[in-house]
Amino acid sequence: MLKVRGYAVHDSKSPLVPFSFERRDVGPGDVQIEILYCGICHSDLHQARNDWANSLYPMVPGHEIVGRVVRVGANVTKLKAGDFAGVGCMVDSCRHCFACDEGLEQYCEHGATLTYNARERGSDALTFGGYSEQIVVEQRFVVKIPDTLDLKAVAPLLCAGITTYSPLRHWRVGPGQKVGIIGLGGLGHMGVKFAKAFGARVVMVTTSPEKGKDARRLGADEVLVSRDAEAMAAHTGTFDFLLDTIPVGHDVNPYLGLLKLDRTMVLVGALTELVPPVAGASVILGRKNLSGSAIGGMAETQEMIDFCARHDIVSDIEMVKMQDVNQAYERLVKNDVKYRFVIDMASLKEAA
Repeated sequence: MLKVRGYAVHDSKSPLVPFSFERRDVGPGDVQIEILYCGICHSDLHQARNDWANSLYPMVPGHEIVGRVVRVGANVTKLKAGDFAGVGCMVDSCRHCFACDEGLEQYCEHGATLTYNARERGSDALTFGGYSEQIVVEQRFVVKIPDTLDLKAVAPLLCAGITTYSPLRHWRVGPGQKVGIIGLGGLGHMGVKFAKAFGARVVMVTTSPEKGKDARRLGADEVLVSRDAEAMAAHTGTFDFLLDTIPVGHDVNPYLGLLKLDRTMVLVGALTELVPPVAGASVILGRKNLSGSAIGGMAETQEMIDFCARHDIVSDIEMVKMQDVNQAYERLVKNDVKYRFVIDMASLKEAA
């Protein structure tokens, strides 16, 4: 077993504190990674505070992991010691269901094993995430990171990046299309970058006019303020695709009205109920589609990383030290970050 230091939360009311634990030793198909950077996802906050009523404690959060390979098992072929590698939201799946056979491990029919706040397959042992020194993961669930990218800014690509890349690719967003990205935050800012790189005309749809300048800096061609009824009316029936990144329940009906005939709006942010409910007319009139999308499978996640390397795409980040993670959580509650926090894991040595 490997002795590892990290930061954990022990119940929904307590802050993250130093925590020592053990990981399994490297097996034949495993990759051991020294964690250099770990992004802070909003879901880390939700899970730590048990907002979704499924939290397992003690919990070491973190599923946006970038590090250096320090050891590989005898059967590992895709990585070697010294390579840079990434781990995202899952570390295992059943590997034999229809979804897994299709390379869609995120939709595993038996449930993907999450990087943290889950149990190892066939065991009661908890999975512990990236707020730690080391992690051991089966090679299928590790991606190779090109050293041409800014490693610290790569970390959020393993969640926010693939969450937005996957639906844009699946619905074949490309040149000649008008694409709306709803909400400018950790997900939304990546949606803008990817949609622009795919060649679409990108419209940032936001409730906040003051976000317009930053949206254009990120690559948006136009900004649509959703509280402006006249502007919304002018855009009715003109969008080929909408990516909705709003992380809480909200009214989707006005946005559905923006779609052309037979076009699709995809939810990637809101896991809770939509309030008010979707009106039947919002989808019936115009044969609109309302869909959802999670992260991507492992092959698509590697594809996304390689795409980012070719187009020089990374997340906009703010670095924090491990000992400041609780303050970062409080700022996250207030949406006081542009656009993702990333922990410098070297600070764990002084924090622990």
